[in-house]
Amino acid sequence: MENYTLIKETDFMKARKKIKESEGEIIVFSSNDDELNRKILEKEKIDILLLNQSGRRDSQKQRTSGFNQVLAKIAKKNNVAVGINLDEIIEARNKSEILARVKQNIKICSKNKLKMKFITEKHKRNIHDLKALGLVLGMPTWMTKNL
Repeated sequence: MENYTLIKETDFMKARKKIKESEGEIIVFSSNDDELNRKILEKEKIDILLLNQSGRRDSQKQRTSGFNQVLAKIAKKNNVAVGINLDEIIEARNKSEILARVKQNIKICSKNKLKMKFITEKHKRNIHDLKALGLVLGMPTWMTKNL
């Protein structure tokens, strides 16, 4: 993927300041706080919302992936793509849980015609590998074309 600025923050005002500083670049925002993710998605101009899946606890009847239809509608309105953390998938002990959450997010994104991107810092992969992984996880072909 091309160059981007990854902003990991837990405080809204600090995140807002960093987003303002990196204006003009591709901004990827990531936080483990779902409320903060929603607030940033609604109020700030970002390009990609990176959802972290490790460290989440699923409830008995449903998965907690940090993404839902409400966030999808907001992302669609603000033209924000959803990011998949590839490093997290590769390094995880519980790959099946993380992949299941990612599949759930892919379903929501394809229903709402949202773009998705694989974001990686350590483990670079070529585009064909990423497209193949996307197809295996259930991405429609239109989504894999612009990974």
